[in-house]
Amino acid sequence: MNKRKFSFQITRREFPLVATFVVFLVLYAYGGISYRNFLSPRVFFNLLTDNAVLGITAVGMTFVIISGGIDLSVGAVISTTAMIVAVLTQAGVPNLLVIVIALSFGTLLGFLMGFMIQFFKTPPFIVTLAGMFFARGLGYVLSLGSVPINHPFYAQMSSIGLRIGNGKLTIPGMALLLITLLAWYISRRTRFGRNVYALGGNEQSAILMGLPVGNTKIGVYTFSGFCSALAGFIYTFYTLSGYGLAAMGLEMEAIASAVIGGTLMTGGYGTVWGTLLGTLIQGLIKAIIAFNGQFSVFWIKLFTGGMLLGFILLQKVFVLGASSRKKK
Repeated sequence: MNKRKFSFQITRREFPLVATFVVFLVLYAYGGISYRNFLSPRVFFNLLTDNAVLGITAVGMTFVIISGGIDLSVGAVISTTAMIVAVLTQAGVPNLLVIVIALSFGTLLGFLMGFMIQFFKTPPFIVTLAGMFFARGLGYVLSLGSVPINHPFYAQMSSIGLRIGNGKLTIPGMALLLITLLAWYISRRTRFGRNVYALGGNEQSAILMGLPVGNTKIGVYTFSGFCSALAGFIYTFYTLSGYGLAAMGLEMEAIASAVIGGTLMTGGYGTVWGTLLGTLIQGLIKAIIAFNGQFSVFWIKLFTGGMLLGFILLQKVFVLGASSRKKK
């Protein structure tokens, strides 16, 4: 009888993602050992709920980074989307129309930014920075203060969920898992997803291969805009209000989630499951600090920054270093 040998090998390219998973397990185990009830379903599902806005935004950001770009407008789109929902709801606009308008805002803005980047050959940093200022400005025009949302739909959506043990998988948590699953399918099972990776790997080669580079680039920013708008809509379930200063700096946290999850800032490689892990790692840091009670919230930025630098170093050593040696 022939005996088949099974081997599990990790390529240098996959090492940052494996490291992300190990870090997640270590942090989760540390929390479980150090604090009572940390390993309960309630804490885990709260991680999904509390980090849904960041996670959904980071999924869209992952596509942008894989394609070799950057999107600085996501935080502003979140706050303005929530503001649009609040103002239109307060004005008596039917809720279904409010949702369509709110989601269309971010999607259309993403499309316009992608169009400018592709056809006017403008750097993504500049275009999305302009998009950030535009979205923030629109939010301030709608209202300088916080606008409450009194519609019963939003209050209900903030409270319902699926009970699992002593935890609850809420609507925001479900949305995070569903958008991650959808993004994984798009990235791995569709032609558009393969084009995104090819574009980020080498845009000139993608053009020579006859790939629709322009449509792909526009599609990437459109998808990121949609994810940001969806995150802004989910955000209204938490606060039941719109506020122009909401989600300040969240674009940097989204980038951190993607990079900690193994996505290369140079483009061409990344996974949305890694981004989900990167988001949950940031959530675990917050949860551990909250359970500890002795550290201030500023330690969250310190730990996240240190971890981000560590993963950038890992990428340099294991991925970019290997690629440079192959070229030689």
